Amino acid sequence: MVGVMKDVMKTGERMKIRISYMQTPAGELILGSTDSALCLCDWRYRKMRTAIDQRIQKHLKGVFEEGSSDIITEAERQLGEYFSGDRKIFDLPLIFAGTDFQKRVWQYLQTIPYGETRSYLDLAEALGDRNSVRAAASANGANALSIIVPCHRVIGSDGTMVGYAGGLSAKRKLLELEQPQLKLL
Repeated sequence: MVGVMKDVMKTGERMKIRISYMQTPAGELILGSTDSALCLCDWRYRKMRTAIDQRIQKHLKGVFEEGSSDIITEAERQLGEYFSGDRKIFDLPLIFAGTDFQKRVWQYLQTIPYGETRSYLDLAEALGDRNSVRAAASANGANALSIIVPCHRVIGSDGTMVGYAGGLSAKRKLLELEQPQLKLL
């Protein structure tokens, strides 16, 4: 992944980022990939859509172009398996477009096991600074690889569902899929 980025930056070319849309039981996703990795799996109609898209294009020095790719096709297959209850872990090459802090948050999110949740305080403490709850929550909300990087598994310290790019209804559906016995507030 990193080698591809260095090559693109050296040549000054604009990378093509293929994007397509996928309807799921929790809402419509926008998927995006370079030739080498998935860089976008996010809720199509989220409030921060423009800011997220601009961040990805700027970070990757790329432009969006509608179409598919082998990586998008594989992401669609794995997401289908997830929604049917047959997949708990995703196996896709990923590119994170963000700050070093955001990347640390997103990497931590990938360690939260299927069917489990963590609080925003847990997230901040795992990053080594319990006073960074707001920064950790902001990075969680800026995640452009929803579901695959499971930001939906982060809830309020009191067990309540708070904020989610796809809306609380989508968050509830994802958590109930993973934990059918879960009683969410």
